[in-house]
Formats: sequence, structure tokens, C-alpha cells
Amino acid sequence: MALNFTLHGAGRTVTGSTLEFAHGATRILVDHGMFQGSRSLEELNRASTLDDPGAIAAVILTHAHIDHCGLLPRLVADGYTGPIWCTRETADLIEYMLADSGRIQESEALRQNRRRDRRHKEDVEPLYTEADALAACKQARVIGLHEWFEPAPGFRARLWNAGHILGAASVELECDGVHWLCSGDIGPDNKAFEPTPEGPQGLDYVICESTYGNRERTRVTIEERRALLAGVINEALGRGGNLIIPAFALERTQELLLDIATLSREGHIGNAMVFVDSPLANRTTQVFARYQNELEDTGGKDVFHHPSIHYVSEVMESMRLNTVSGAIIMAASGMCEAGRIRHHLFHNLHRRESTVLFVGFQAQGSLGRVILDGAQHVRISGRDVEVRATIRQIDSYSAHADQRELLAWIAARGPIAGSLMLDHGESDAIDTLAGLARDQHLAASVVIPEIGETFELNAGQPAHRIRAADPALAHAIGRDWQNEYADLASGLKHRLEAIKDAERRKQAIAEMRKVLDSYTAFREAKKDRSGAS
Repeated sequence: MALNFTLHGAGRTVTGSTLEFAHGATRILVDHGMFQGSRSLEELNRASTLDDPGAIAAVILTHAHIDHCGLLPRLVADGYTGPIWCTRETADLIEYMLADSGRIQESEALRQNRRRDRRHKEDVEPLYTEADALAACKQARVIGLHEWFEPAPGFRARLWNAGHILGAASVELECDGVHWLCSGDIGPDNKAFEPTPEGPQGLDYVICESTYGNRERTRVTIEERRALLAGVINEALGRGGNLIIPAFALERTQELLLDIATLSREGHIGNAMVFVDSPLANRTTQVFARYQNELEDTGGKDVFHHPSIHYVSEVMESMRLNTVSGAIIMAASGMCEAGRIRHHLFHNLHRRESTVLFVGFQAQGSLGRVILDGAQHVRISGRDVEVRATIRQIDSYSAHADQRELLAWIAARGPIAGSLMLDHGESDAIDTLAGLARDQHLAASVVIPEIGETFELNAGQPAHRIRAADPALAHAIGRDWQNEYADLASGLKHRLEAIKDAERRKQAIAEMRKVLDSYTAFREAKKDRSGAS
């Protein structure tokens, strides 16, 4: 029986991680994550290439980020009843992460169904519910690092520290004489809380993430990173406005709190007030506090409770922050696609005295990426917002290894007798890392799988493609037409107002209508021709 591998997500994009391995009738998954970014990409969450979820024998989860675990509740709702193997820390975290995601799915469906432009249309159903999420969490099975276990008949597996976030692991697997490793997300060498990533050597296949495959970050120590943060904080608060930080609720928020508490205690940022406006971040911080004796760089102390740090939970309390100036406001989501951060961006982006600081990866098509790329106007919840705030970025908070660190991690896994397969990265990052891996002869072959492709894996041989990807899936990756529409719509009024003559404005609008009408007429004519034939 052949061993087959199918990539169901994170092919030339950084979200939706799902790896399927099949040996005869036995199928297992490593991760089952949610697509995040443009609306077209998020629609893939409802159009999975995964067949017959109820027939899957086991799931092994690398870590608790939603782009790796966010579709597990949908999997369970669709009939999956098997175990979800993971570390103890990951099991604790997904209880909060998935429940929060379920509530978001329900509230987002409710919000869409209330929109005026959806009148007379069928109601949108949530992708899954909070109840589905809690049911999925009950299927978690805890396993320690370096312990061999049998996730399904014929498969052996063990977990290795990935150095990414609390509880994150790489997954080593053996089946029918084939030996391979799934990296999950690999952390950088110099990172708060987590030890340096590790893994086995001498493999047939390595499936490795490529998030920063095209980028080398400036080497900074934790102390140097704190100095950079202090500079941004003092500059921002010196203007009298707020410092808005979109931060992932898991790990990024906790690292920032560690650094802010340290800077405050050492007198580098004065009496800066910090508001953590994320119920999910507040809950995950409790998990970090539970493991504080095992975390690096904390000295075994509770670094998450400090006089300057205030945790915001209630909606009314969050709304009262609209009247605050001169504060640090941290909120999720990290890519500004959902959650309370959009509320704070709406109230601060137009203020020249405000600052927005990005400390994490911003995927193509996300609102965070649009702002970071220099947009002058954006749309937030259907409303136009002018970007006048100062935009800053510190990339040394990343939980991902950069290009140099990825290449070193891959080299340490050698020799790789079959193929190095690169996923979880945008096209430029993957292509760049693949080229360097080939130049450095890190594997017998280097393969870039696309979403939906299937490969046959054999010991000591390069991966052999046996099923091609669906070309339609490629159109969902990157910026979509809705991103382009938002760019056009958000600046349209301002561009029209720049035309001083009122008659010329009307003429410009009439010409735009003609262009749209011409496309409609072309489509109708094409439909008529195809019907006639």
C-alpha cells in the first residue's frame, strides 16, 4: 500500500494549514486550520478539499493558533469522532481559542444577516458554533514531547519542541518504512518564553513552513527589542495620542506584556497606561500564568500582573476607551480582520496624534497588510476611514524563524533522502526559500505543493505527484476583487471632491457607470452566444 500526502491548505499562503496522510484506508491529519485574509480566501473554509471527515482516524495538532486548529470544530460537526493529539499546553489553550472562534462565527453570521443588502437572501449559517468548538476540545488527547505514540493503526508519531508559542510542536511520523517530519511553525532562535526549536535527523521527507523564507530580520537581543519598543512608546505618547497595537491574543500579547512591565519597572516609559482589550487574550494570559515556572525569561515570576496593565473584558468598558488619550491599547486580531482592534482603528486611524504599531505578520488581503502597505484610506465595517495616524512596525516580535533560521533548521534535519516540501508561505517567500535550499543541497529534491495536490511518498525517493491541484483554488490566494473594491471605494469620494468643477464630477461618475455597464453587457452577450451554440 502506498503512503499518500495531500495538502489541503497553506499552499502559497500562510493560513489554513491542513496536511493529510493516507495509508490504505487509514487517514490522519496534521493540523486543520482556518483560512484567514481576503474574503475569497476565507470562503475556502466552507469549500474544503477534505473528503469524508468522519472516516479520518486521528488528528495531530502542532499548536493552538487558529490558522492551524480553527477548522477542528467544523471537522467534529461533520462527523469526526477520533482523538486530537497535542501537548498539554495546547490542550489548555484550544479550550479558549476555539470557543472564542465559535462565538465569532456566530456573531459574524448574525451581523451579516442583519445587513440591509442581504434582505430577501437566505440567512448565512455560522461556519460552526461555540458548542461545536467545546465538543472538539473534549476530543483532545495529551501527549508529552519525545514520547512515541500510535495515533492510528500503522502510524507512529512523536512531538518535538518547535519554539514557536506555548505548547507548539513539530510532528515526527513513521509509516510503512517512510520517515518524515512536519515542522508546524518554527520559532526564532532568540525568543521570550520558548526554548530553541529542535527535531530529529535523517529523514525521507520534511514538510516545512516558509512564512519568512524571503526575509532576514536584523539580529536583536530581547534587551535591544525592548529598547525599540520603548522608543516607539515614548514617541507615540509624546504626541498626546494613543498607541494602538494589533496583537495576536496568543503569545504576542504575553510577550508585549512581559516587555512593557519590564520597561515600566525599570523606568524607561514613565507611567504609561496599558489596556489589554481582548477577552481572549485575557484568558490565554491566565494559561501562561499557569505555566510561568516553565517559561523562559520570566524568572519564575508572575509578569502579567502589573499596576500599569488593565485587562478589559466588558463591551461598555471597551467603548469607553474611545475617550482615552495617551494610552497603549492592545487588541486582537493581529491582522485586524476581526475583533475589537477594528473598533479602535476606526476611532484612531484618522487622528494625526495616534500611532499604530504592527508587531506580527500581515497576510496579503488583510486589513493590517493594507494599512502597513501605506493605504491613505481604508474601509472598516463598511465605513471609510482616512489614515492620518503614524504607522510603525517592529518585526523582532515575530514568532516565526526568518530565512537564515529556517535554512539552519532544515539543514539540521539532514540528510533528507527524499524531498523537502515547503508550505505555509506566500509565493515569494516559498520560491526564495526553495531556491536557497536547492543551492545549498539541503534535500534530494525540493517541492512546492499546491492546495489540493496529492503526492506518493516512498522511502528514499522524491515525492511523486499523483493528483494535480484545482486551478480555481489559486484565484482565492492573495488580494481579491473585494480588496480592490475597498481600495477604490474608500478613496473614491475624496478623489471626486478633488475635481473642483461639479459638472466634471458628474461626468466622471457617468463614465464610471458606462465602464461597469459595458462589462455587464459583455457578460450577457457571452451568455447569449453560449446558449445559442
